[in-house]
Amino acid sequence: MTTRIQDFPFPFTQDSYEYTNNSTQLDPPRCVTMTSGYQTEIQLKRNLIQEYPERCYRSFHHSIEAQWEILKLIMSELAFYEPDHFSFRKKGKEFQFNNHILEEEVRFTDRDLSSVDDEPLNLAGKHVQEDLILMGDRDGTLFLDAGQLCFPSNWSLAFVFGLDFKSIHTPVPRVNQTDFIDKVERFIKHIRPGMAWERKNWSVTITEKLDTPLETFPEWGKHRLEVTEENVEELLHLRVEVQRLHRLPQTNDVLFTIHTYLLSLKEMATKKDWLTRFFRNIDTLPDDISEYKGIAYYKNPLMNYLEKNVSKGWSHGRHK
Repeated sequence: MTTRIQDFPFPFTQDSYEYTNNSTQLDPPRCVTMTSGYQTEIQLKRNLIQEYPERCYRSFHHSIEAQWEILKLIMSELAFYEPDHFSFRKKGKEFQFNNHILEEEVRFTDRDLSSVDDEPLNLAGKHVQEDLILMGDRDGTLFLDAGQLCFPSNWSLAFVFGLDFKSIHTPVPRVNQTDFIDKVERFIKHIRPGMAWERKNWSVTITEKLDTPLETFPEWGKHRLEVTEENVEELLHLRVEVQRLHRLPQTNDVLFTIHTYLLSLKEMATKKDWLTRFFRNIDTLPDDISEYKGIAYYKNPLMNYLEKNVSKGWSHGRHK
């Protein structure tokens, strides 16, 4: 399921690793994006939801109002930006959404759960490639009130469901040593209704598996130990999550969308400027971040490969 290189959101803008929020405001404030992998990824999401419903979807009842807002927001956005593929019509409290790619029609009555087969957030997620997380904004902080999570990178919706923003990010290195996470939460709290912000979060993963939840770590985590200099080009993929934050105008809660992209090291090697910048960032990656991202298991064969394949003539301070 490797992403086509023309779709790939290459995350590195500097020649060395930097611990940063790297958020930019979106204009227009879109929540979701459709790529060439749409049909394949939608089918994979739906299969995972059917097979592992409790792993892929959780919600509190008090989130329903915000869920309805998200459903209408996403369906309206799809129809507006992708009119050849989607349409969305309203007549009073009755709505009709058509997914022309999948040849599906969805009809529902606003705020009437009996008119839909799924909760609104779960329904919306079955038509977009993104994972959808609803953060409730109350009592001075953010809480994970609902989520459809099919493509996590070594975390679990079940483990963090209902937690506050700081508790969710406790495992991330350095957030407890600095006020970084407090700054991020304050930043999110100040996002105004109708605004959307985007950041890119990257990691390196083995094989082109999108669904790597914590629950199945024994199945995919073991492949980290199989990487050699000979197979690194085929096994390793740069994984980028395009994360977007959107303040919901009616409920004032926050929609967090995550679009995951994968690019094999072999395909990255066709763009020497990308490969070189990737090398420089891995080479300057602090040990604790390397451990957290799982790169420490195979950093030596990865670095050996990169040293042999980056642009010749670049002098650098190779780590010992």
